[in-house]
Parts: sequence; C-alpha cells; structure tokens
Amino acid sequence: MILSADLIRGLHKYELKILHSIEYFMERYDWVPLEHIVRNTRLSLGEVDYRIGRLISYGMVKGTAVPYQGYALLFGGYDSLALSSLAHTKVISALGELRGEGKESLVYEAMAVGPVVVKLHHVGQRSFQNVRKNRGFMPANEHCPWVFASHYSAEQEYLALKALHEHIEIPIPLAMNRNAVVMSFVPGSTLNRVRLEDPPDTWEWLLGEVKKAYELGYIHGDLSEYNIIGGPEGCCIIDWPQWVPITHENSDEILLHDVTTLAAYFNRRYKMEIDPKHAFSFVTGRDLE
Repeated sequence: MILSADLIRGLHKYELKILHSIEYFMERYDWVPLEHIVRNTRLSLGEVDYRIGRLISYGMVKGTAVPYQGYALLFGGYDSLALSSLAHTKVISALGELRGEGKESLVYEAMAVGPVVVKLHHVGQRSFQNVRKNRGFMPANEHCPWVFASHYSAEQEYLALKALHEHIEIPIPLAMNRNAVVMSFVPGSTLNRVRLEDPPDTWEWLLGEVKKAYELGYIHGDLSEYNIIGGPEGCCIIDWPQWVPITHENSDEILLHDVTTLAAYFNRRYKMEIDPKHAFSFVTGRDLE
C-alpha cells in the first residue's frame, strides 16, 4: 500500500481509536474479537462496524468471520499509526514521495526542520519465521504477530544508528515510532547505480568503516552495493536492522559474508583483485580460522 498523507490526515478520531484498540489487543490475539474492540473503544456496535468497513476499504485492516468475527492490522494501518504519532509530536510536518522500496521496507521523503527520510519496516509474513530464527532480537516463543516483528526490526536499526552515527558515515537517527525510523536525508544513489572515480580508494574507505563498526561491537550483516549510497559528499552505509554483535556465535561467518559480497562487487565492476580473507583479517586484526 502506497501511503497517502491526505488519507492519514483525514482519518476520523473514531477510526484512529479503533486502530489503536486493534494494535493493543494484537499483542494477545491474531484476530482481535469484535466485542473487545467495541468494549475498549466505548463506541456502539454500529459505529465500530461502519468505521471498520472504512478502514478495510483503506487497506489498513483485515477481518475474518471464522472461528469468530475478528480483525487485525495490515501494514497500512500500522504505518498510519506510526506516521500519525510522528506528526502529532511534530517530528515530521509533511510526508513526501516514496523514495525506495526494499525487501522489508518502504522509504519516504518527509519534512521536519529540513528534509528527512522515514523508513517503514515491513517484515513480511513469509519471511517472519526466518527473521525470528536468524535475528537475535526476536522473541523465541512469545506471541509475536509479523506486524510487531517490524517494530523490533525498526528498533534494532535505530539502536545501531544511535550507537554508530558519531563514528562512521551512516544516516543520523532522529526518532522512532512503532515500525518507523526517521533519519537524516542522504543525497545520492546506491553504489550499483553510480560510477566511482577512484574504486580502490573507496574500497579502502569502506573497509575502514566496517573496521570501525567492528571495533565498536557491530557487524552490518547484509552489506552489499545496494546498502551503500554514493553521493557528492562520499559514501554512506545504510540499512542496519540485521546487524549482529561481534559476540554472536556466527559473527565470523556473517562478517566474512559481508566483505565477500562487497569484494565480489568491486572485483566484478571495477576489475579489482580483492581477497575477502585479507579484508576479514584487516577488519578483525586476526586470520580467519
């Protein structure tokens, strides 16, 4: 669902109340019973039915009649709650165009004091179980709808940006709400769309940034030419929700995968001869076992 600022701004207070109510009960239910929504919002059954019908037409809520009448948020509803809260607290004043769409996120331009971006994390239903298995921040056994998995993903990225932005070239985190992370606007395009003037120098610089992050206890976990922006002021490493600590049991394997992926791109695009094992040793200060 491509978000409309006018649609979010035009939501009736009862519709927002219902979205909040469904969100609250989804911590316990896959499908929130209709009677819980009525009781929690203190609206009449007729009013709730009417407002839910509108929310379904907006693509914000879905419903089921089996085994009982219940409702759940869609990403459109969860995104709307996050953006509504960010606007209410004056973190952002306007939502702009969709800037990019990844496997698990949507990135919008927005306005605050100046231009910013809002990244909306969307951990899909199909990838939810893989995310729970592979990312240490996911609760192992607790009830965790995939919508809320996106909250955990956003939280992880926000924590990494907060910890690292004063030390390496990454976006500056400004705020977080639910599955939304607001960060500084970075001009440019991903590395696969730009032609570097000095590829060896850029490679050395990038490896130095990876080393700084490692020394601070962080491994990116998904490093590639698609997660680096090249612009007029240099490069910036983006997309940090999948980071792992250097104490992770598979940290060496994950780091080697990062530098191997990036080295393969430079070797292929710029005919360089980078040895990933040497890159690993440079970052860690030790040979790969």
